[in-house]
Amino acid sequence: MVTDINKIVESLSPNERKILPNLEEPLISEICKKSNLDRVSVIRSLEYLQNKKIIVLSYKKNNFVELGVNGALYKKKGLPERRLLNLLNEKRMILLAEAKRDDSLSEDEFKASLGALKSKAMIELKNGKIILNATKEEVTRKTLDELFIDSLPLEYESLSPEQLFSLKSLQKRKEIVEIKEKKKIIIEITELGKKIISSKVEKDNLIEQITPAMLKKESLWKGKKFRRYDVTSPVPDINGGKRHFVNQAVDYGRKIWTEMGFKEMDGTLTQSSFWVFDSLFTPQDHPARELQDTFFINKKRELPDKKIVKEVKRAHEEGINGSKGWNYSWQEDEAKKLVLRTHTTCLSAQTLANLKEKKGKFFAIGKVFRNETLDPNHGFEFNQTEGIVVDKDANFQHLLGYLKAFLNKMGFEKVRFRPHFFPYTEPSVEADVYDEKNKKWVEILGAGIFRPEVVVPLMGEYVPVLAWGMGFDRQVMQGYNIQDIRELHSNNLTQLRKIRFWGKN
Repeated sequence: MVTDINKIVESLSPNERKILPNLEEPLISEICKKSNLDRVSVIRSLEYLQNKKIIVLSYKKNNFVELGVNGALYKKKGLPERRLLNLLNEKRMILLAEAKRDDSLSEDEFKASLGALKSKAMIELKNGKIILNATKEEVTRKTLDELFIDSLPLEYESLSPEQLFSLKSLQKRKEIVEIKEKKKIIIEITELGKKIISSKVEKDNLIEQITPAMLKKESLWKGKKFRRYDVTSPVPDINGGKRHFVNQAVDYGRKIWTEMGFKEMDGTLTQSSFWVFDSLFTPQDHPARELQDTFFINKKRELPDKKIVKEVKRAHEEGINGSKGWNYSWQEDEAKKLVLRTHTTCLSAQTLANLKEKKGKFFAIGKVFRNETLDPNHGFEFNQTEGIVVDKDANFQHLLGYLKAFLNKMGFEKVRFRPHFFPYTEPSVEADVYDEKNKKWVEILGAGIFRPEVVVPLMGEYVPVLAWGMGFDRQVMQGYNIQDIRELHSNNLTQLRKIRFWGKN
């Protein structure tokens, strides 16, 4: 047994040796002070000691009282009432108006200091004057609140009645103290640990590493002891860098579209209302164009080719190919308004307007923005994927085939389609995928064939255009079984390290 203890002692690192005599301290902060090590080094050394069965670590969640933003400031400068007391200590009495003009106190701090000192009966207000009632000894002595601030951080359960009184008093004021839940580490020393500590481990009698100087001079190492290394002992996980899982999925989606023969469309995040709404036959009084749905930028953008603008205006006012349009007076100023794009379909419209050959397959994946209230199912910024197929022979069956192929490649085996209505496609369809884990169908995308009112003004003639758009983040949530959209951007390091690569089971 003595030999085993000696082997363990010889395997201890310098940091482990430093914290061994301080293991009975109740707080990690105290071990840090006495060992002169930072918190990370102490915790890592404790984990190594646990691997060597010297200690057993357990964890308990406790509430701790800590300084807030203003509390940290007041610990350096002094509480507002202390600064007012110092002013009064010189004069014993001061005009209220004069005290207000003191540069060391803001208006809010001045009011707070008056209230605090009055509650302690240290001052009184009379005839527009502040009169000091406290003795010199009372003025110079630190208050309970000051003593409490100096002692923080503290475990909530360990607070004395006086400290609890100060806590309640300071909580009424802005950001002086705050209560945070933290994980407390509890250290239990094993019998082996007690024997090793009682053996009075020396700190600097072992060589840690071989240096070039040692290799040149034999006397620097010969006859001396080297620290033992336990190659079977567990070590902390090393997490390599990798792309964010949302970006992985976006890259994967882009790869699928390109493999299916599609070319990528690109464009700016800010677009004119003309491309986002008007070119897609969305009337200018549509609810989607209101402030509560769309982020408007206080600028305007010039409209494209006059011929296109004229044809879009005609589609809205009179209709095209036998339709009646929207029967209102279309306004150019409304179309010039700049917005954060609400969908990537604006890129499809621009592609059709610039297409020389009346044929092609195009896709986009990018950020879009909606003026939504943030909750588990809605975000004001998310990724959308968009696609169009331009071909005089294209039909509705082709559309369903493209969508099913894409969703299958994204990992969704069961897909179903339902008829639907969208303002700029006819016929229109919605697609659902089956959630195997939760045993339910989930809506994933909308699609259809662009109406003539969209195609003719942009291309000069009608050619069938298959079109679809889907919230790409919804697909990511389905793929990872994430229930809250906010988790996609929470930057939870534990989640980011453990989450699988997109496309891997």
